[in-house]
Amino acid sequence: MNENVKKMDFGKVAVLLGGSSAEREVSLKSGNAVLAALKRNGVDAHPFDPSEQDLSELKRQGFARVFIALHGGYGEDGTIQGALELMGMPYTGSGVLASSLAMDKWRTKLLWQAVGLPVPNYAMLDKSSDFAAIEQRLGLPLFVKPAREGSSIGTSKVKMEGGLHAAYDEAAKFDSLVLAESCIGGGEYTVAIVGERVFPIIKIEPAGEFYDYEAKYLRDDTRYLCPCGLPPEQERIIQEQARQAFAAIGCCGWGRVDFLMDEAGNPHFLEINTAPGMTDHSLVPMAARAAGLSFEELVVKILELA
Repeated sequence: MNENVKKMDFGKVAVLLGGSSAEREVSLKSGNAVLAALKRNGVDAHPFDPSEQDLSELKRQGFARVFIALHGGYGEDGTIQGALELMGMPYTGSGVLASSLAMDKWRTKLLWQAVGLPVPNYAMLDKSSDFAAIEQRLGLPLFVKPAREGSSIGTSKVKMEGGLHAAYDEAAKFDSLVLAESCIGGGEYTVAIVGERVFPIIKIEPAGEFYDYEAKYLRDDTRYLCPCGLPPEQERIIQEQARQAFAAIGCCGWGRVDFLMDEAGNPHFLEINTAPGMTDHSLVPMAARAAGLSFEELVVKILELA
């Protein structure tokens, strides 16, 4: 057992995993990894799938706190957080408002723009959009994504003129809010935040077109660079901007801020994940390792912040 765990009795802990969103399979992987790590640390942790049990069972079964390892709708969007608030049940991660805002990439961008943080040029799409005009304004290639999904589900890259409409139709299968974004070509990066600590930046180099669902969870040829290769002072400045981005949405506990770099070396912030993946391919555990924190220490720290 880790010595740190002995100092704090967490009581009976529920690891919420699975759920009913499009990211169910990823959540099961994350949740089981968290569950195993907590058990290795001697924590009285148990799996709890809210798609199979009513949330009221948490109280009835005597759980003292909750580790949220759900991704996507009903897990990361403020819904579960609101239910747990009403039950008076401590839980990991951000609260209701921040979770809901961070799940919505469009409203996240609006807030970031309001506080002066850089974001890619973008447009909101609907069935009546002038797709040709938006292609002209944003330029090609561009990305199209559901505004309230994660794990790159429903996301596609438009490279050919006239391809935006089909990409919209695909994204609209997952969400009524669809976002088109300019392609920023200087690299994809992410910053993990746990408590007051901002971890080293990771650079992501997918082997395919972009960092899609397959690259995130299924392929072994995605490269993750940590150290990320940025000059130390530039990394420090971007880490501080990531902290501002996190705070602007009202996030707390832990999370991950993703950004793209342009060719001139300027960051453009993309989104916040308030319940990031915790699988063997996941980025927060990778950044924690670079900061000298094992997976077991990481999950315990997140649980302490509940």
